Amino acid sequence: MELIPKIPVGDWVGVLIDLAQQHLGWLFAFIYLVCDSLISALQNLLLWPDPVIFIAVMMLVVALAGHRRLALGVGLGLFILLNLGLWRLSMVTLSLILSATAIALLIGIPLGILTAWSKRANRCLMPVLDFMQTMPAFVYLVPAVLLFADVGHVPALVAIVIFAMPPVIRLTGLGIRQVSGELIEAAQAFGSTRMQILIKVQFPLATPTIMAGINQCIMLALSMAVIAAMIGAGGLGGTVLRGLMRLDVPTAFEGGLAIVIIAIILDRLTQSVGRGRKQQKSSA
Repeated sequence: MELIPKIPVGDWVGVLIDLAQQHLGWLFAFIYLVCDSLISALQNLLLWPDPVIFIAVMMLVVALAGHRRLALGVGLGLFILLNLGLWRLSMVTLSLILSATAIALLIGIPLGILTAWSKRANRCLMPVLDFMQTMPAFVYLVPAVLLFADVGHVPALVAIVIFAMPPVIRLTGLGIRQVSGELIEAAQAFGSTRMQILIKVQFPLATPTIMAGINQCIMLALSMAVIAAMIGAGGLGGTVLRGLMRLDVPTAFEGGLAIVIIAIILDRLTQSVGRGRKQQKSSA
């Protein structure tokens, strides 16, 4: 094996990052500005109301949506976050998760539609998605920091989006491909265009599968947000990281418990939306 020279894959990646920094600095500056503004706006929005009012409004909204038992669970979970003194850090983490999910959906859903429409696009994107999902999460942190020449929320957000986006693309494409061909043919017989079929037939019927992709995206984003604390993402991930570095079991456990509570709340909310859509589909 010593006779075979090493393939300098790492060096090639380093060269690509250097070229991107030299020639695409304006693009990364624009992305930084947009992402930073989005995260700051969400943080201000979540932290603006009094926590008690926020909890009451969330419970009311969930209850009015027909999920009274879930409303009680959401209220209890949010109250525990407030009681632990982790409300602000929880809202920082939540703003990061919501920002990453929004960007992942904005990019992932159109790409998922493309994979459903084009077999060539599907064949090209699947290996890329496999690579994105199997690459260790820590590896995304270094290029994100180098490209933006900074640590903090924005590099963390970019790393989270890349890590959490594949399920959205996969399950959006899967949901659209699973729509019955007879329904599509019927819509075509009535003169519907491809876009009309997508909006009025395929997308509504694929909503439960797409919601499953959104659910997985949120869960992956939350797990990556904890890891991203290593590059200054802050929030609950920073609490867990400090507890680990100091061997402070109470701090680490409370931070981890808060992350679990947020994960359960977001999981149950997205699942309830997916079940509601599925029931509407079956009743129709």
